[in-house]
Amino acid sequence: MPTIERASPGDLAFLAMDSRTMPEQFGVLLSLDWAGFDLARARRLFAQRIPALPRLRQRLVRVPAGCGGPIWIDDTGFDLHQHVRAMPCEDLLSTALEVVATPLPRTAPLWSAVFLTGPGGEVGLVIVLHHALADGVGGLAVLAHLLDPGTAAPETPFPRPWPANRQLAAENLARAVARLRRSREFWRQLRAALSAGGGLWPPRAAPSALLRKTGPRRVLRAVRVEVEPLRKAAHRCGATVNDAVLVAVGGALHRVVSQPAFAIAVPVSGRPQGDGLGNVVTPMLIRVPGGGDLLWRLRQVAAQVRETKAAAAGPSLLALLGKAYRGLAALGGYRWYMNHQHRLHTLVSHVRGPAEPVFFGGHPVRSAVPIGIGEGGNVTVYFEVLSYAGCLTITVIADPDHFTEIDTVAAALRAELDAIARG
Repeated sequence: MPTIERASPGDLAFLAMDSRTMPEQFGVLLSLDWAGFDLARARRLFAQRIPALPRLRQRLVRVPAGCGGPIWIDDTGFDLHQHVRAMPCEDLLSTALEVVATPLPRTAPLWSAVFLTGPGGEVGLVIVLHHALADGVGGLAVLAHLLDPGTAAPETPFPRPWPANRQLAAENLARAVARLRRSREFWRQLRAALSAGGGLWPPRAAPSALLRKTGPRRVLRAVRVEVEPLRKAAHRCGATVNDAVLVAVGGALHRVVSQPAFAIAVPVSGRPQGDGLGNVVTPMLIRVPGGGDLLWRLRQVAAQVRETKAAAAGPSLLALLGKAYRGLAALGGYRWYMNHQHRLHTLVSHVRGPAEPVFFGGHPVRSAVPIGIGEGGNVTVYFEVLSYAGCLTITVIADPDHFTEIDTVAAALRAELDAIARG
């Protein structure tokens, strides 16, 4: 009997958030040391490694009424050449942003891998995933399978047959009964998700240049620092690298927008590192001081994070609301809310990548730059963070038509991180 793989409420929530101009997608730019780049060899490597990740050859389809929500099924028309391609470019970073911001077709598996070749012979690999396929931690699982040495996959037929409607209907009924039995758990999780996100009525984020309705354009800057000095300095204050990044972001924003504190949303994964795909992420809201003694700011943020993180370990509010949220989003409710919200000033998403250097086809990955795209609403600047091989890269992403201080923020961010590392 075929296995039924339902899209989770979190997966479907991200699909509902998509707009015509701004898909909910994320990716990473890997700079490769690959003289004489060979696309045919790169495709052979992908072809060998993709079977270990069945989701990369699956797409979402709707099922008949009474058979439940959409399911993941093997794509009978899967064509590796449509997903793995190469293109020349003048600048790796700006072109990578364009690649991540290009909507992936929903008629195919929701990912792509684009090799960029620069005028000086530099090579970059941009791996793009839709948030319906994976969150940041799931994205690391994808990378682990695609980079050397790859993962051996058991011999399985492809494509596998669809589940029969009778099987889908029976499974859907069983899920409905299980949900009724878990109703008490649902209300507990709902309260926890609300608490992690600042409560039903959090303090209003102060109006500033950080809160303006955004358009479709984005620019980015990458700030790189060594992880170890930052970790040691943070640990001396009972804080983590993530806490240090939040403090640095608050200090950098304070140099542009003079206000005492900033409401920063931080996505928290509810599962172990690399444990499967899909979405198990809940945002927590942290109020980060903009000024004051640096050590006091570190301790204050670390205490907030410790207190709030446990509540963010379960399903997100969007996943819990399920069909109600998706219906509202389809009517434009999510977009309206994001254009008018005063819950947060910005977002900082931090994923811990490989601690040691990695390779693709024997070619070393010199650096890794995270890039995230989504419906910005009225959030004019946000931050994507990834550690790799002892280096912490913070990507500052902004709408250049509504936030013109991205270079100032990037320079201030580096200064704040350096100050923390010096202790």
